[in-house]
Amino acid sequence: MTGAVREPRSGAADLAVLREIEGRVLWLSTAIVHHANRVRPNPSGLKVGGHQASSASMVSIMTSLWFRHLRAGDRMSVKPHASPVLHAINHLLGELDASYLTRLREFGGLQSYPSRAKDPDPVDYSTGSVGIGATAPIWGALSRRYLNATVGGGGSGRQYSLVGDAELDEGAVWEAVLDPAVGELGEVVWVVDLNRQSLDRVVPNIAADRLEGMFAAAGWQVITVKYGRLVRELFERPGGAELRGRIDAMPNPEYQRLLRCDAAQLRERLPGRGPGAAAIAALVAGVDDATLLEAVANLGGHDLEALDEAFSAIDDTRPTVVFAYTVKGYGLATRGHPQNHSALLTEEQMRELAGRVGADLDDPWRALPEGGAAAALCAETAERLRRDRVEAVPPPPVPADTGRTPSGTVTTQAALGRTLLDLTRQAPEAARRIVTVSPDVSSSTNLGGWVNKVGVWSTAERPDWFADDAETILHWRETPSGQHIELGIAEVNLVGLLGELGATWSRWGQPLLPIGVLYDPFVERALEPWSFGIYAGGQSILVGTPSGVTLAPEGGAHQSIKTPSIGLEQPGCVTYEPAFALDTEWVLLASLARLGRPDGTSAYLRLSTRPVDQSLAAVPEDPAARERRRRLVVAGAYPLRRVAAPAVTIAAMGAVVPEALAAAERLERVGVPADVVCVTSPDLLYRAVRARQGHERADSWVLDQVFPAERATPLVTVLDGHPHTLAFLATVNRVATSALGVTRFGQSGAIEDLYREHGLDADGIVRAALDLAG
Repeated sequence: MTGAVREPRSGAADLAVLREIEGRVLWLSTAIVHHANRVRPNPSGLKVGGHQASSASMVSIMTSLWFRHLRAGDRMSVKPHASPVLHAINHLLGELDASYLTRLREFGGLQSYPSRAKDPDPVDYSTGSVGIGATAPIWGALSRRYLNATVGGGGSGRQYSLVGDAELDEGAVWEAVLDPAVGELGEVVWVVDLNRQSLDRVVPNIAADRLEGMFAAAGWQVITVKYGRLVRELFERPGGAELRGRIDAMPNPEYQRLLRCDAAQLRERLPGRGPGAAAIAALVAGVDDATLLEAVANLGGHDLEALDEAFSAIDDTRPTVVFAYTVKGYGLATRGHPQNHSALLTEEQMRELAGRVGADLDDPWRALPEGGAAAALCAETAERLRRDRVEAVPPPPVPADTGRTPSGTVTTQAALGRTLLDLTRQAPEAARRIVTVSPDVSSSTNLGGWVNKVGVWSTAERPDWFADDAETILHWRETPSGQHIELGIAEVNLVGLLGELGATWSRWGQPLLPIGVLYDPFVERALEPWSFGIYAGGQSILVGTPSGVTLAPEGGAHQSIKTPSIGLEQPGCVTYEPAFALDTEWVLLASLARLGRPDGTSAYLRLSTRPVDQSLAAVPEDPAARERRRRLVVAGAYPLRRVAAPAVTIAAMGAVVPEALAAAERLERVGVPADVVCVTSPDLLYRAVRARQGHERADSWVLDQVFPAERATPLVTVLDGHPHTLAFLATVNRVATSALGVTRFGQSGAIEDLYREHGLDADGIVRAALDLAG
């Protein structure tokens, strides 16, 4: 981004026209919620909801931005509770048919919060989970920077976040603001709706100066828009300095109470009892009632001139935050009330509002007067903000098999790095679009070779001061062409960036193939933003490694239990937990091939640091048999050991497959022949079961291949994770079952000790099988 200051576009409408549009936006956003709750039939009686007051506090800010300052390349994340304002503006710009204005929170209609994937009108960023939508444009800006530096086609423009002040309570916000990479993103602009109210109350101790200092310390430009033109004029009169000092010093609840007063009450309350009380009383005595009432609420976030000045002063060389003081419910009868968060205007109050802004409750969606200045400005704005249609470039083909057959003793974690390096030689076009992300764990998760090969991405080239150190194994070459992005130790940031890197195919038509790597136990820490990124259309691969109690010496805090189940249950995502290196390669390649396309999907790979003898995989040498094995691996499971007349079947997943094979050998010796099935994706197997039951569309052929009815026997399932993840497999053929896994916190120790403790060792599997076989 350049350092030039943007000026408002030339020929902008005068303030009177802008205020007419502001009034219409206020009306439409309020009427959308009113219709959903007061007019539309509601047979169930269930609360519909919506936020008239939270929308009202954003109307002036959004009117100024859309109709004065935004450009076609800009992207906007709108705070969740202001979604009706976004839909109102889109309607005025011709991007949303009036028929949708009656369908807020209706099935197939306008979503409760802005949704990039589900709303019928343009939405740049999905929001809804507090703090996540606020930070998304940061990762969107970084993703576009990366895209432009490596592939091209990302264009330019600012990335705006319209943030509720209560969202600043979220730790995810500060994790993002403080990441060192963010200080280089001059296209990031946050506008904080500082209305000082939360859902339940007026927040007593929001210290704006402290918040300003925190952003400034992180390198952000800080712009504060506190007072509007009218009240600033009062500050210039005798007694004005005392009035300003009085308002600045009063607690938030006291100020909010003033908004509920009539003029007589204001004249009594406003002077207070301090040393400046007499001067303030004299000042307000000379102000007429209407002006006094307007001036008390004349905060900068509702003053179009003040907002215009602030947005024109944004410096594009560093991120910017604009603190806009507002009143929750501004312009409505509920303004400033501490319980106005979900309050609805009465019909009488709606008619009063309609009369004030030139609307009609009986014809609420009536268009602006044709040929008028406001309609002309809407048309002109729509043309200015019109974006070229994005033609998506198809992702390059990814090979299904590199042809390598791993030997010796290898971990699935190491297979990840090996496969990425193989791709740089066998499929360079696909490899060029791969971008890896990690929170300071690239070396400990076996990405070192990949990082050495492709380099680390940076906005500018930085010297590697250890390049000539012979003992340095990991070479940290930072250039704009690097393909690994390293963030600080904040998993929420990692998955936020991962989601935006995975959305470039739909935003700018250029697909990336993003892979995020983190310690598997911390998937749960990042779960909400990861899930939200998938919901918003981001397609990526999340790799959790190392995993389970198999990470024995690290202790219970680092031993994941629930993550296999999380992967199985996460919509929009295919989960895999391979046991062998070649399985890892195949599922990784298949997952890469699903990215960056309209029918694509994300993936979650749960990998391990346990070295496993690769000969146990018994990879077929015949090419056709090898391809059949690959297809089964990618589909969710394959038979690893077959006997003539099985008495029991062991279905094992991931790191504990060697124990399952050892148990099968022992069972054979005691006259209980056992089949062994290697499960690679409980997720796909469960979908196959549901498809067979008629609940969803999915391939079910893998069940017939792996669990044929003629080989149905009692079933032992085993994994290094919660046992219920595989327990459903017993329903395939309705057999007796025993589900083994981890149901309590682990501790430090050797793998043998931990497996014995949780019943995952060969002894535990043999006991379970004998119990079933009788």
